[in-house]
Amino acid sequence: MTTSDWTKVFKQLKAKPVKMKKYIKHNAPRDRPTGQTHKKCSRCGKFGKGHISKYKVGLCRQCFRELATKIGFKKYS
Repeated sequence: MTTSDWTKVFKQLKAKPVKMKKYIKHNAPRDRPTGQTHKKCSRCGKFGKGHISKYKVGLCRQCFRELATKIGFKKYS
């Protein structure tokens, strides 16, 4: 579907509030208690892999590399 098709659907559903409520109920994103979408970088807001949550850091790996020395981590080898 193109963008115009979605706007057309919403125009039609606005006239029918019961069907609009049902549409939103079944198509709204779910609140997920675990997984990649739950973990978010506290600095840049990035989701997904490379999230460092150990020691309650809560940063992605790129932000951690930039801030590691300021936080107090040392690079060995």
